[in-house]
Amino acid sequence: MSFQQGLSGLSVSSKALDIISNNVANTNTIGFKTGSAIFSDVFAASLTGSISGKQVGVGATLGAVRQTFTQGNLTTTNNPLDLAINGDGFFVVGRDNGPDVYTRNGQFELDKEGFIRTPTGEKLKGFQSPVTPGALPTPIGGLKDIQIPIVGSQPMPTSRVEIGGNLDANDLSAAERYPQLFGSTFTFPLPSGENWQDARTYNYSTSIKAYDSLGKSHELTFYFAKVTPTDTVPPSSVKLNENTWKVYTSVDGNYPLGLNNDGSPNPAQPNMVWTLTFNEKGTVNTPIAGPTAADPLTIPANFTPGANPIRFHVDFTDMRQIGGSYLITELTQDGYTGGELAGVSVGRDGVVTGRYTNGETRELAQLALQTFRNPNALLSIGNNFWEATTESGLTAPSKAGEGVAGVVSAGMIEDANVELTNELVQMIVQQRNYQANAQSIKAQDQVLQTLVNLR
Repeated sequence: MSFQQGLSGLSVSSKALDIISNNVANTNTIGFKTGSAIFSDVFAASLTGSISGKQVGVGATLGAVRQTFTQGNLTTTNNPLDLAINGDGFFVVGRDNGPDVYTRNGQFELDKEGFIRTPTGEKLKGFQSPVTPGALPTPIGGLKDIQIPIVGSQPMPTSRVEIGGNLDANDLSAAERYPQLFGSTFTFPLPSGENWQDARTYNYSTSIKAYDSLGKSHELTFYFAKVTPTDTVPPSSVKLNENTWKVYTSVDGNYPLGLNNDGSPNPAQPNMVWTLTFNEKGTVNTPIAGPTAADPLTIPANFTPGANPIRFHVDFTDMRQIGGSYLITELTQDGYTGGELAGVSVGRDGVVTGRYTNGETRELAQLALQTFRNPNALLSIGNNFWEATTESGLTAPSKAGEGVAGVVSAGMIEDANVELTNELVQMIVQQRNYQANAQSIKAQDQVLQTLVNLR
């Protein structure tokens, strides 16, 4: 008599219980993928072959252990570097010794050198261009270890200001409003010995901070003064009409640029005043007379000691002049002071963005996601890592949102896809199978004992 069938049944049931127990043990393992046993029957065959219809199997064997790469539930955390993939992709992490490995466990953290690492020390990889020391990387380039720069962002001098809004078409010039004070040819500003900032001498003003090459801030104040057709305001070549405004610039509360102390034009500081003219629809006529991107306004060096002079132009294309209240709807500039890294965030497209104390944000890198044509052929090596094999069908790394790789959810982790109820039921089934196979061996033992006891 042969006990092989029963022994093989005990073996496969025991291995199935091992797999189930492993699934249950990893219920709380982030990114874990449940495994299942695939059994195969076994038949004996001789060199002369077998007779069809009279084959008797000799038991069962474990054919394979297949992992189920279905999506696990996503759980919210308070860590911005906890990442979850909603799709088929894997995070790519590099080891100091050995090839890259792949994981669905998105629990990452920053180390002292700025690398994004796993809890066991492997470095997260992505697309990041090489940079010089102290410079900020851009989110393009080859696949490499992602490193968040530990240096702060460098200052950026102001080069462009945008002002948009409405100038009331019902307004009058200062000469029209106060002819008894200024006369019919008055133009803003008054000589510096007088109160040139007298609110009666201009219509509106607005201020914004600008930055020099050292990151020091300077207050730019723009004064809007409506011009009457009888005024002779330089440059005289500009044709004035009923819808003409002059815009003057003051730096840190000083006398407006481009003017002498008596209010006359300063030949040493040309191209310092803007002239805005509006058409019958209230939109500004272009090109606008005054400093441009090609010929910007240059603040004299005495305003920025130790730094490069600020050179900027103002974009007034969103200004209008219609009947209604004065309103500034847009007031921005592109400069900023230096700042230190305040935090890191990751978008759905895997772009890693640094937030700095100066209010600036920088796209620093982009995560790489790896997909496989046959993920069941991946080699499990522990710590929730898999290695690629020749059967897994390694493809080129992609960016989040491309193909079937999926998108990245920051501040979330992917739970194990273990269905605990199903595993407990399968545990009972395998326990019964084990008992049944044990009974098979016991029955064969009794038959053999009966045969031995024959006399």
